[in-house]
Amino acid sequence: MIRTRRQHAIAVAVIATVALVFGCGFAAMQTALRGGLSVGSAISLRFGLGALGLWLLLKLNGVRLDRRSVKDGLVLGGLLVAIFWLQTDGLRFTTSSKSALITSLYVPFTPLLAFFLRDRVKLSHALGALIATFGLYLLVRGPGDSVWSGWNRGDLETLACAVICTFHVTFTAKASRRSNAWVLAFVQVAVTGLVSAVITALLPAPNGFQTTWAALHSGTVLLGLAVMAFLVTDFGFWGMSAMQAYLSATEAAVIYSLEPVTATIIGVLWMGERFRPLQQLGAVLIVAAMLTSELLPRVLAGIRPEEMQIED
Repeated sequence: MIRTRRQHAIAVAVIATVALVFGCGFAAMQTALRGGLSVGSAISLRFGLGALGLWLLLKLNGVRLDRRSVKDGLVLGGLLVAIFWLQTDGLRFTTSSKSALITSLYVPFTPLLAFFLRDRVKLSHALGALIATFGLYLLVRGPGDSVWSGWNRGDLETLACAVICTFHVTFTAKASRRSNAWVLAFVQVAVTGLVSAVITALLPAPNGFQTTWAALHSGTVLLGLAVMAFLVTDFGFWGMSAMQAYLSATEAAVIYSLEPVTATIIGVLWMGERFRPLQQLGAVLIVAAMLTSELLPRVLAGIRPEEMQIED
């Protein structure tokens, strides 16, 4: 697929912004959980409100549902259900920054999956993934500890989430090149909200909707839901659906590694979580990984200014 350098640069900027927004979502979700929402009600409200916002945008833009986009959205929606139930339940047992860091292990997982799917993986993207992996290692590892020390149920649930994220990022890269971005975003968000609402309605107290009304009297819970639904969900999944068409799955995964950096900084400034010197170095390495992925091809290959090749 041929794309101009300008289109590619816009895609990088949008996906990087999406990563920053996603990084804000961890603290917002944990705020909602601490405010009394159950895992199911938090996911259902977030994606239900997000689906409503995207539906209104579809109507305003005169976009119609087409079969190809709906089918791709259903697949992505099924993956999102698993991702967010694992990730959100994991937040009950781990910190928002650690959750973001473990989730972002899909950065090194994505080029591995691309390799097994026989997709081409650029050297610069693979190198960026390796640098990001080491940066994530420094962010997760405690002083004098092994990388696995201190892991709990929440960490393991989040690791499973990271594996599924790998498939979501990879499939989004393919689906975004053949489907309408608005429809793709709306369908996957709506599926996640609907399935989550059904599951939550069947759960006994306190895991269902029983505590929802009381929790919604909290201003911090309402703010957290608004951020998650309309900023993280609506903008985030539209950005993924619209702009990953201009990037390879591996390249997108490296850019998404900005997400844990943002989540860690917010965890420190807002949630009072610790941010050690090694974690700061890890954050720097993650930014370096993105720059390696983006700038190295231009330095070594001298890509022509008018166009560039994006591998399918």
